[in-house]
Amino acid sequence: MPEQPYLTAALYQFIDLPEYADWREPLQAVCDQHNVKGLLLLAHEGVNGTIAGLPQDVQAVLDWLRRDPRLARLEHKQARAARNPFYRMRVRLKREIVTLGVPELNPARNAGQYVKPEDWNTLISDPEVVVVDTRNDYEVGIGSFARALNPHTKSFAEFPQWVAEQSEPGGALHGKHRVAMFCTGGIRCEKSTAYLKSQGFDEVYHLQGGILKYLETVPREDSLWWGECFVFDE
Repeated sequence: MPEQPYLTAALYQFIDLPEYADWREPLQAVCDQHNVKGLLLLAHEGVNGTIAGLPQDVQAVLDWLRRDPRLARLEHKQARAARNPFYRMRVRLKREIVTLGVPELNPARNAGQYVKPEDWNTLISDPEVVVVDTRNDYEVGIGSFARALNPHTKSFAEFPQWVAEQSEPGGALHGKHRVAMFCTGGIRCEKSTAYLKSQGFDEVYHLQGGILKYLETVPREDSLWWGECFVFDE
């Protein structure tokens, strides 16, 4: 087994961050100070990104973020690597930390209900629940959950149009009140629940930690997942 001295951490959290532009320079500085590479996005709605470096250095950046009470519960997913997959560090300001094209949404205050991986099977097995895969068509084609609808989108920004079409008479969402959504790591499905609530849907759920957490938590013999889970490399 080759030595894997580097740690990669993927993170996101929706919070109210009106002063996000003031964070860019100090966050870039702390990453540079610890020789951490990758990409972090800052927006009014929160923070999102992936960073890599030596474990103690990545931890220093995570600690810096978590010192703000709004990010005290910031979760991250991590993996080890033989080399740093990134060549530079960028902290960028964006209108949204994941682009839906609806920047006025507030997922920090209006997201749907988290469902733990161990409770997910029961929820999506209910015939009254519409199950929606919020990932793009390529990702869905590789693997998904049983009963899940594929919106056939090329990008997340196309999701609102799909919702509008499927909310019309004859559509998959028309007259439905309970909708469960999921994505790879949780960020897209969390934001999509806020969007559905803004469109008048009553009970909206999303898989906490995304597909990756489900596959880690639920035994293979109990899994309702088929195929593979596509994750961007490097």
